[in-house]
Amino acid sequence: MGRMRRTLLTALACSAASCALAAPAQAGTVTELGDFKDVPFPPADCPGQPNTSDCQSIAQVSGFQVQVGKHSVPFKIRKPGYVIAFTLRMSKPNPDQVNFFKTTYGSTPEVRLDVIRQVGKSSAKEYKLLKQTQAFKLQSYFGSTQSYALHTPFRVHKDDIIALTVPTWLPAFAHSLPSDNAWRTSHTGSECAATTPPSAAQEKVGSTKVYGCFYRGARVLYSVTFVPDAQVTNTAAAR
Repeated sequence: MGRMRRTLLTALACSAASCALAAPAQAGTVTELGDFKDVPFPPADCPGQPNTSDCQSIAQVSGFQVQVGKHSVPFKIRKPGYVIAFTLRMSKPNPDQVNFFKTTYGSTPEVRLDVIRQVGKSSAKEYKLLKQTQAFKLQSYFGSTQSYALHTPFRVHKDDIIALTVPTWLPAFAHSLPSDNAWRTSHTGSECAATTPPSAAQEKVGSTKVYGCFYRGARVLYSVTFVPDAQVTNTAAAR
């Protein structure tokens, strides 16, 4: 894979940090969910070693990371605030791999950022889609680490989860990792072990979907820029 670079792509004409200005003035310190010093992003899959299955991508599914090392449910919101941007580390598949993914999953690799929330019994693993971004087209940025600022920051609340939806395919994935890396997807039942499962991307706001497949040893290579609400310390002034 070529050398990774970090660039901000935005319609807001601001850096990920300065995009915090789009949130209310009382907002707190910017936090990058899913980005950890003790478990940094691994190299993304692809092209991998020749004649192997090293090159894997996320395809036609919604999902989120459940565990990264000692960090549990890293994209679950613990306090209200705003999501202002997200970052992807993408691999650079070779031409044959790109042709396979396009033929199998769609010609334009793209992704949406989602806000979902678990509903019903926890054992059911059913999630409601609350918000989503437009689809971001990605092929021009393969082989790099890119940040995308949202046109309008997402207002999020405690227990919301920030997920990704991939209508086609996305090479922002690493597998063959330690078992303390795990993610959950919107496939169910026998689809979990299928080589080419049917499309299960959750794209209708307000819909609910079972996220029934759980995989260890893999990581979706994304992080989310979150600005929590500032904590009120002077109640007299806050009245």
